[in-house]
Amino acid sequence: MTVRQPEDRCGSAIDRATLYPFVFHPNTGEVRSDGADGIACWFIDTDYNEESFFVRHAYFLGANDPYGALKTTLKAEINAEAWESLNSDTSRPFPKPKSGRIAVKVINHLGDELMKVFRV
Repeated sequence: MTVRQPEDRCGSAIDRATLYPFVFHPNTGEVRSDGADGIACWFIDTDYNEESFFVRHAYFLGANDPYGALKTTLKAEINAEAWESLNSDTSRPFPKPKSGRIAVKVINHLGDELMKVFRV
């Protein structure tokens, strides 16, 4: 996983996280990138305090659109731009955290979970 450096927008730093996943395959012993298709979901705590992880951003990836049926059923009630932002390997922009840290939690389709803390 990586996090882009803060961008300066109108005098306030904005961060954006981009997910570059690598997965360990125990049957072969390889670590390889499966891209976004290997990730079920990922979450960001945009102001991580090193005690508790609070989901402030949530994203749902995968080989198939995980909420395709729901999106189709509720089409008139869902903002298309907001929906697209949930199915992304790049986060929506967020303000620079007061703590100076964010935490990113990733869960793959096997239920394996990884959390990494980044200084921003």
